[in-house]
Amino acid sequence: MLKQFKTTLQKFSTDLFLRNDLKFFDYKNNFERKFSESFRLKEILKYYYKWYAFKWDDFKTDWDVFVLKWVDFIDWYEIDFNSVNYLPEDFLDEYKRFKVSKDEIVISLVWSIWKIAYIRENYDMLLNQNNIALKVDEEKYNSKFFLYLIDLFLKWMLEKLYNWSWYSFLRIEELFNIILPKLSLPTQNEIVSKIEPIEQKIKELKSQIKEQKDVINLVFARDFGFDLEKFEKLKSQKNFNLNFFEFANNIDVRQSVKFHREAWKFVISELQKISNKKVKDFISEPIVLWTSVSPNDYDENWDFYYISMANIKNWKFESENSQLVSVEYSKKNQNKIVQKDDILIARSWEWTIWKVAIIQDDEINWIFADFTMRIRLENYNSLFAYYYFSTEYFQYIVEVNKKWLWNNTNIFPSQIREFPLPDISLLEQQKIVDEIKQELDKQEIIKKDIEKERSKIDMLIEESIRGI
Repeated sequence: MLKQFKTTLQKFSTDLFLRNDLKFFDYKNNFERKFSESFRLKEILKYYYKWYAFKWDDFKTDWDVFVLKWVDFIDWYEIDFNSVNYLPEDFLDEYKRFKVSKDEIVISLVWSIWKIAYIRENYDMLLNQNNIALKVDEEKYNSKFFLYLIDLFLKWMLEKLYNWSWYSFLRIEELFNIILPKLSLPTQNEIVSKIEPIEQKIKELKSQIKEQKDVINLVFARDFGFDLEKFEKLKSQKNFNLNFFEFANNIDVRQSVKFHREAWKFVISELQKISNKKVKDFISEPIVLWTSVSPNDYDENWDFYYISMANIKNWKFESENSQLVSVEYSKKNQNKIVQKDDILIARSWEWTIWKVAIIQDDEINWIFADFTMRIRLENYNSLFAYYYFSTEYFQYIVEVNKKWLWNNTNIFPSQIREFPLPDISLLEQQKIVDEIKQELDKQEIIKKDIEKERSKIDMLIEESIRGI
């Protein structure tokens, strides 16, 4: 169905980039908040700084300087330090103008747009080009009030403000032009005082949360006798002896240190105690690679979603920010459509290469996409396989085996096929699945309780600006 809107040529000039799309004018006409007294966001900032594009060669694995890259900010405005990159210590002095400081607010501009982190400590942390750091002028705005307010506003505005190329991004100019209400500081402080007890309750609930991967690791360790403590110790070993003939233990004659670590040998020996079977012994069809897409293939009027590696987050498929593709494109790529029980593995890009997702919907119209691979199994519990692929042991196998290609790391079907896969009965597989699901269900109840508390904060913020 054709969507129409009316505007004037003069209104085009109100946007720095002369945007003329329906979403933008819909936002301007219907979603942009109008207040009797207001600031533009940029007017309440004490300062801000943007980014620096560090090179791939700069990143290291054994340093203590964090780099905020394509980082998923986890719930409650915190950073997921499991997905940061690292730089050598001397970069702190060389790039000190990009050092993130305590009480600053960081907003993600790419991929995880609208995600916000509040910096609670003076970490050794640098900012890269996909985020922006802000410091609010406390004489105009309470920082915590601003944090909750801008989070709420960005949720409202996201669909109207972001732009698509092959990924989503939010322009700084559009962020800075967001209209915020003028509220007296005493009023803001009073609202924050009402929020603080809710924050405390959320903090208590969060302390009970276990990450999905930790739940899975504990169950697999218990049921298969994995020695995770010894594994962690072996991973920390930096020096070891190696015979020349050991370079022949892989088809690529890999000579990198990580491919011959004691931790790698330990993981393989642990898994071989369970079974000598491999992924290739249980696949129902060859592991399929991605299909490419061009801007002309996108079409918002159809119902086939394009699953990119950016949609494989938090060990599941997340449809937010996924784009719709045309019916012509979907017809040409029927062999790239996913179905229930398909497992998707991100096969490239340093910060997502280990991520795994399983499709559990019965009726879906999704085409898996660039830098992902699809695995279909037979005579095997797909959910058990998904949990196994999420374990510390399997993820370490991917970490060791990934290869550099051009300017990025990759893992390939020919490698995945040869990775070990436990050969236990379907009954035993289901027993382990049930154990994990039972514990994860408990976590979901806690998360729902947290969401209820968070909604109370949104209500307080909305009530404070209503009628202004």
